[in-house]
Amino acid sequence: MGEKVKGPYEDLTYRIIGAAMAVHRRIGPGQKEVVYQRALEEQFKQAGLNFEPEKKLPVYDRDRLLGFYIPDFIVEGKVIVEIKAFATLHQKYLGQVITYLNHTGLPIGLLINFGERSLRPRRVFPSPQAIEFRHNFQWMFVPDWLKAQNQRDEG
Repeated sequence: MGEKVKGPYEDLTYRIIGAAMAVHRRIGPGQKEVVYQRALEEQFKQAGLNFEPEKKLPVYDRDRLLGFYIPDFIVEGKVIVEIKAFATLHQKYLGQVITYLNHTGLPIGLLINFGERSLRPRRVFPSPQAIEFRHNFQWMFVPDWLKAQNQRDEG
């Protein structure tokens, strides 16, 4: 049997999923998304988790504001949580979470669909291209003397 791949913030994602399972056990499938969102807020509070509901993340092109991304929750400033309430989950919602991760630089998200009979949270990771871009972009602002020092240390 294959080993389970450990992701970042394993303990935190476990606590978030536990909170979602408690909500799903109490309420079950068939409600509107906002019902689950409010219930999950209360469950996060009971679990002692710090969270920001529906935080507006600005999207810019140069200095021009284009709009906002609004994930359902950012928990402990580390994990994006996006919830849905559909009988079946479409792939585009996975893409939505990946977009949030790519935009924020956070390493993990959870896509939780309360509309299914049994809760099956999905751990989501940013695209490798976004990680590479972020690394290269940050490297552009490193002074040349430090780049040279780093290359000497590696070589």
